[in-house]
Amino acid sequence: MAVPGGARRQPLLLLLLGLVHSASAMFMVEDGNGTTCIMANFSAGFQTNYNTKSGSKNVTFDLPSHAEVLNSSFCGKENASDSSLVIAFGKGHTLTLTFTRNATRYSVQKLSFVYNLSDTDFFPNASTKEVKNVSSVTDIMAEINKKYRCVSSNKIHMSSVTVTFHDTTLQAYLTNNTFSKEETRCEQDGHSPTVPPTPPHPSPTLAPEIPSVQKYNVSDTNGTCLLASMGLQLNITYEKTDNTTVTGVFNINPNKTNVNGSCAAQLVTLELWSQDNTHLVFQFGKNASSSQFFLKGIQLKMTLPNAKTPTFTATNSSLRALQASMGNSYRCNAEERIHVTEAFSVNIFKVWVQAFQVEGGKFGSVEECQLDENNMLIPIAVGGALAGLVLIVLIAYLIGRKRSHAGYQTI
Repeated sequence: MAVPGGARRQPLLLLLLGLVHSASAMFMVEDGNGTTCIMANFSAGFQTNYNTKSGSKNVTFDLPSHAEVLNSSFCGKENASDSSLVIAFGKGHTLTLTFTRNATRYSVQKLSFVYNLSDTDFFPNASTKEVKNVSSVTDIMAEINKKYRCVSSNKIHMSSVTVTFHDTTLQAYLTNNTFSKEETRCEQDGHSPTVPPTPPHPSPTLAPEIPSVQKYNVSDTNGTCLLASMGLQLNITYEKTDNTTVTGVFNINPNKTNVNGSCAAQLVTLELWSQDNTHLVFQFGKNASSSQFFLKGIQLKMTLPNAKTPTFTATNSSLRALQASMGNSYRCNAEERIHVTEAFSVNIFKVWVQAFQVEGGKFGSVEECQLDENNMLIPIAVGGALAGLVLIVLIAYLIGRKRSHAGYQTI
């Protein structure tokens, strides 16, 4: 027999999930013949800041489930060239996923976001009404004729905006108007269950463990300009000497790394030199109008094992990550991935950082990352729901008891 009230538990669970992020939505792109070439099902959250007359303001919002696919989306010519999915919402906001492919796989080569500061629903009291455009490479890729699946959250930093995708399923260059039954899983979820047959050459080495957390300090004659505590892991996609493409994962070992850096009025630099010929540079900048510091650039030069081109270099000077108010510190216990180029990203573990204004060589007031705030929200929501259930059961019990007493009469 069905338990009374059992049907109510599912909406309650959906409510709890809704407190964490918005519901997923399906987006499709068709060609002129009505054939579907792109399908995507995901939810997304946006985090950015903008200027008001009273100062800088941080804002977070979700991609509405009623967002629409624009006609500017296209399939490409004969499914061979670049294709794109353009999603519109609000008053002039668009999120664009640009796909490209080669003989074996396809990828979201570029993610772009255009947002309109005159939209008071998302940006109340903005001091300017300009339209901004940001973009970044991504690590979203899958094998041809397989869907991309990522249950985990995937953060993509685009200058001043961070987009977080949740519970993502997508596929481009479709052949039968629907998702493939086979899938390629994202790195955040682990390896795909549909692993191709093992080639005759040696398999790549397993990914290293979570890197050790190390404290870093950059100072000059005027005092400390950077405090940082973090574990660092490098993800690099490259071609080996046998013409296979692999993604190598390399930890920065603090015990085998020399630290250097510099302090300047507008730029703070942290340089890490490893004994394995790895040179990693972090550059922090600041925004005078919003009184915030942020990670603006990452540079890498290292020697890769068994690579067709042994020396790997990458640089990006237009990042907007690890951001906090001047005099405060930024902290995130959750793992953060920063996409530097299409072939290179950095995983940062348990980061705690403060740049420029470091009073007394100690961290200032903490500004938590959005991932940590979401993780704190889950137990609060679950606890509140359980308390509500207990209260409902208690009220039902008291009502039932009162009704049972009302059935007796005094003689």
